[in-house]
Amino acid sequence: MNRNRRDFLKSCRGLGAAGVSAHVSRLGLVSANAQSSSTYKALVCVFFFGGNDSNNTVVPLDSPRYGLYQTMRGPVALPQASLLPAGSSGYGLHPAMVNAQRLYGLGRGAMVLNVGTLFRPTTKAALNSTPLPRNLYSHSDQTQQWQSSDPNGGGTGWGGRLNDIILPQNTGALPPGLSLQGGNALYLNGNVTRGLNFSNASSFGLSTFGNGTAMAARLAALQRVLTFDSGVQMVAAANGVLSDSLRSGQEINAALSSAPALPVAFPNSGLGNQLAQVARIMSVRGALGMNRQIFFAGMGGFDNHEALLARQQGLLASADAAFGAFMDAMEAMGLANSVTLFTESEFNRTGNSNANIGTDHAWGGHHLVFGGAVRSGAYGTFPTHQLRGPDDAGSRGNWIPTTSLDQYAATLGGWFGVSDADLRMAFPNLQNFNPQRLAFL
Repeated sequence: MNRNRRDFLKSCRGLGAAGVSAHVSRLGLVSANAQSSSTYKALVCVFFFGGNDSNNTVVPLDSPRYGLYQTMRGPVALPQASLLPAGSSGYGLHPAMVNAQRLYGLGRGAMVLNVGTLFRPTTKAALNSTPLPRNLYSHSDQTQQWQSSDPNGGGTGWGGRLNDIILPQNTGALPPGLSLQGGNALYLNGNVTRGLNFSNASSFGLSTFGNGTAMAARLAALQRVLTFDSGVQMVAAANGVLSDSLRSGQEINAALSSAPALPVAFPNSGLGNQLAQVARIMSVRGALGMNRQIFFAGMGGFDNHEALLARQQGLLASADAAFGAFMDAMEAMGLANSVTLFTESEFNRTGNSNANIGTDHAWGGHHLVFGGAVRSGAYGTFPTHQLRGPDDAGSRGNWIPTTSLDQYAATLGGWFGVSDADLRMAFPNLQNFNPQRLAFL
């Protein structure tokens, strides 16, 4: 019996991720060039590992609130004159973020204020009576919770769950999620789909060495090993993942062999190289049969318990240069309105400094969103910069989030094309918040 691709994919939903990839790959590339900028959409998540100090990423410009900020921050406060006004938002960006300021000026940037992991809306008075996310100030737990949008730390990522829903919109064999940060990202692991993980090298899949004949023999031997039935389920699953990755790498490389050069130069940095690869893959979206894609990139170094000012200056300058090149490339490729880039980080830092002129682990923080579809401005509620004040969960400026990660993620997912009903399935705690989607997209 003949079935169309949508029905076939639905029938695969009970299979494991490796099984789905293996079965879907047999469908081949259908209508490879059917996609266009008018229908294509992509989300690009950039994760700041270590906990970015967003108190110095977004700072109020008006004198009364800046005064509270300066008093609270002490030796880690940025000079008021150094801040870069973000459009008409009333906030200034870190002085290293010149491209972010430029994007705001073009109406293509937004900031989402005081976002964090929550089960339901929480106030200082209710902290002892409201369920709180597990291990709030733990790097590993909060990284998992930000990537899963589950305050208990679930086993699937919210990007992966969105990919499960939009999978039938693609016609190619590749999974819709790709991680370029060089490690396995929970963020892209869904119940059905699983993201592909690549380094930011110049090519995908295996790197060759030796002459062509010898390399072909080595590859053939590896493929025989991967198809050998050991009878051990864990080994078989690992072999399936590796086989899918090799096949996907070959497919991407084949498509990229005829790709045009990128229209802008990217910085030679970790994040710059990752976003350059994202742009390259987007340039061959038609050949790959991709109409919806989610990418995961990241950079580390944000756990600055000492020397915050100097270290964050370099980190944000590097990130900002990569953001600027990527958004310029999207504009040149005609994808500015089709791609949305956004930041995540496991937590913010404390409002005040420690003895080492650094800051420590905290909770709610501010995030940036860029793209042609973005409604420029500031969204959410800015915390009162007062230690032990109404928004402080402790005594050092641990901001209780006023915007949930679920609201932030659901807004991105809604723009991506996921229905409100499916968003509530993908984010079980979303029903606890009002509004469920914000206005920045």
